[in-house]
Amino acid sequence: MSASDLVDAVPAGCPSNLEPAVDADVVDPSPFVRRMEDGTARLDLSVQGARCGGCISKIEGGLNALEGVRSARLNLSTGKLSVAWRDGVLAPVAITRTLAGLGYRATPFDPEAAAAQEDREGRFLLRSLAVAGFASANIMLLSIAVWAGHSGEEMGPATRGFLHWISGAIALPASLYAGRPFFRSALNALKAGRANMDVPISLAVVLALGLSIYETIHHGRHAYFDAAVMLLFFLLIGRYLDHRLRARARAAARDLLALQATTASRLRDDGAVEAVAARDIAPGDHILLAPGDRAPVDGVVLDGASEVDVSLVTGESAPVRHGAGDKLYAGVLNVSARIIMRAEASADDSLLADLTRLIEAGEQSKSKYVRLADRAAALYVPVVHTLALATFLGWFFIADGGMRVAVMNAVAVLIITCPGALGLAAPAVQVVATGRLFRDGVLVKSGDALERLAEVDAFIFDKTGTLTLGRMRLANRDAISEETLAQAAMLARASRHPLARSVVDAAGAGPLADDVSETPGCGVEGVIDGVRARFGRGDWTGAESHGDDASEAWFRLGDGAPVRFVFEDAMRVDAAETVEGVEARGLAVEMLSGDRTAPARRIADAAGINAWRANLTPTDKIARLEALRDKDVKTAMVGDGLNDAPALAAAHASLSPGTAADASQAAADFVFQGDGLSAVLKAYDVSKKARRRVMENFAFSTLYNICAIPIAVFGFVTPLIAALAMSGSSIVVTLNALRLSRPPQPRR
Repeated sequence: MSASDLVDAVPAGCPSNLEPAVDADVVDPSPFVRRMEDGTARLDLSVQGARCGGCISKIEGGLNALEGVRSARLNLSTGKLSVAWRDGVLAPVAITRTLAGLGYRATPFDPEAAAAQEDREGRFLLRSLAVAGFASANIMLLSIAVWAGHSGEEMGPATRGFLHWISGAIALPASLYAGRPFFRSALNALKAGRANMDVPISLAVVLALGLSIYETIHHGRHAYFDAAVMLLFFLLIGRYLDHRLRARARAAARDLLALQATTASRLRDDGAVEAVAARDIAPGDHILLAPGDRAPVDGVVLDGASEVDVSLVTGESAPVRHGAGDKLYAGVLNVSARIIMRAEASADDSLLADLTRLIEAGEQSKSKYVRLADRAAALYVPVVHTLALATFLGWFFIADGGMRVAVMNAVAVLIITCPGALGLAAPAVQVVATGRLFRDGVLVKSGDALERLAEVDAFIFDKTGTLTLGRMRLANRDAISEETLAQAAMLARASRHPLARSVVDAAGAGPLADDVSETPGCGVEGVIDGVRARFGRGDWTGAESHGDDASEAWFRLGDGAPVRFVFEDAMRVDAAETVEGVEARGLAVEMLSGDRTAPARRIADAAGINAWRANLTPTDKIARLEALRDKDVKTAMVGDGLNDAPALAAAHASLSPGTAADASQAAADFVFQGDGLSAVLKAYDVSKKARRRVMENFAFSTLYNICAIPIAVFGFVTPLIAALAMSGSSIVVTLNALRLSRPPQPRR
């Protein structure tokens, strides 16, 4: 149904929302609307130009005010806007028109197109920065010659004018090119009847260039081309660095969806197998899963038995045996044998789809975090506009200084208060802090991650792969003879099972047994020195399990007694020390695990964690984080498994080891390398110091403006001196940020 059809179909009282679009720049997204059985229409859009928490509030508030809209949610990390409304009440084009009225362009959401747009924006900012830097360097060389000529008689008016014209020839095209990120943003804001931080920046650049051209034409002694270009150069540094940091935090949901099978083997009623798309699977369909296949949807096992990698759900790396009647979740990996499952849900209603939605919801909550720079900018814009206007009016009408003097002093106010220091106060610190953490093996992926980590009250640790190494190792090595270990390894080398690989790691390189075969779900058997041997499950080798919940395998050679191999996931060597360090900093510690109670208790006791929970699903972990958030406890989640990705996205800040699943690394704010956990403390300590440096920079910027504004308002500085003062303030905040790069003092 088109927008024009809806106009006729909807009762009077809703015409304002259902009129067809008249703006050629407004995209009609009607073909991309999804209509649900409950009468809800849904639409995913890609929004361009949203940069801060204020943008989220403006967009969501504007759309929620439309009649019929049930929800509007913008994910700032991905630029994805999800809107749901009562079908038939609202024309889809009204949504994009409303966004256009707010100053944002929207198109149907396409992940590949969004990634390509992100790459284009990064290249665009980098080119603008390069042009501004090149122009600044060359114009400054000319300006130094002009300044030197002012002190003596070496330079005449003709030479000075010639140098000004050369500077203008460089500055004008460079400023028009390099200033586009600010000009476009300011123009969109003004079209929407609002002002943002780019408005005074654009105004200062345009006025400085215009005044410089006027002075050059009239043979004035001063031109301010260098001030305009240098201002753009400093601000583009902060804008590009912010873009690069944000770009690292956009792939969690995409990586998780990559685990979902796109095709599946469906059994027809006549027994034939047909390949179908996962989205076409309906509840009740019978699906054939061969070894190596992922379950395309949630379901139950109908026939067969196999070991299944369920790390997506529990985080545990050891496969779990599944038989008839056992539950399978979308994304879990069939490891050893052919099985048939019955679909219980569609792909959109699967656990994997739920995890993706949880990740997006978590990223949405992080996106609403208002950074310190955004808060400062909200105060800066109206104050600076008012001061510049008051300066112009005062000098033109009250002091009777004329148009030239009034404009010059107003420009000086705009430049001297221009957010060079303010714009670099946070990015400069972030760059130094991320550089230092990078040298320590910690990658910072989000521009505001340092601020959020510095605010946390509690650390939440996952167990497997976080407090532990996430790799099974032979725990009772001392109880097994060298000969028995070597013989078991001769069988284990023929298997890819995690426990078999652990035996091979313990034994090292060696030969393979004769006539080796693997029985799915049972183990490996072969001939060693003419004797039949088996390595695998206890009942298959003729042994009785000890029933102590330990991960075990048994080896039996001929008629000899079975030998038990016990495996464990070893703790990280500094796990207990890290937990102690977190508590020493006055922070609470808790462990959330999807594993069973017994191994969870063992690791919690060894790590010195008193508060812990086991047998948790990904949704349970989210619920625990939300419960803590309701108590005003800001949490830092440390996890590695696929099942931890939603919790990592939902926490106030998050960290993940470099060995974690791709989706978890993408969802985390920090990724640390190595087998230790000490990087968690390093990241927290640097974040706290970075926050102090940012606050110091803001304090300096405020003090600088308090001192500089009156001087500019009363006409004691020229735009040139104002530009030098602005540049000097930017250098000061940068030097203060560089203090973070100093080696840390040993903590006592």
